[in-house]
Amino acid sequence: MKVAIVAILRDEGYVENYSVTEEGPQGTVRIQLKYGTTGERGIHGLERVSRPGRRVYCGKDEIPKVLDGLGLTILSTPKGVLTGQACRRLGVGGEVLCNVW
Repeated sequence: MKVAIVAILRDEGYVENYSVTEEGPQGTVRIQLKYGTTGERGIHGLERVSRPGRRVYCGKDEIPKVLDGLGLTILSTPKGVLTGQACRRLGVGGEVLCNVW
């Protein structure tokens, strides 16, 4: 799941690149953060929504928009880990994992 989330962040332009190494029993994900020419960060904020003690689910019509569409919502759906925009297009809901802006 971690690799799927980082792949979405790379595809949406929030991180530069990532690599997965198979060290130990579970491996390690190394992320190269993205910075602008003036040192501006690629990720300004990240909010974890679902937690082990409180899972948050939403239907296809209830998918939240982050900063009126400027941010990104990542959901875990029956079709895999997807962005909120892709979920609206496919018509699926699921567990809201995090919001990124």
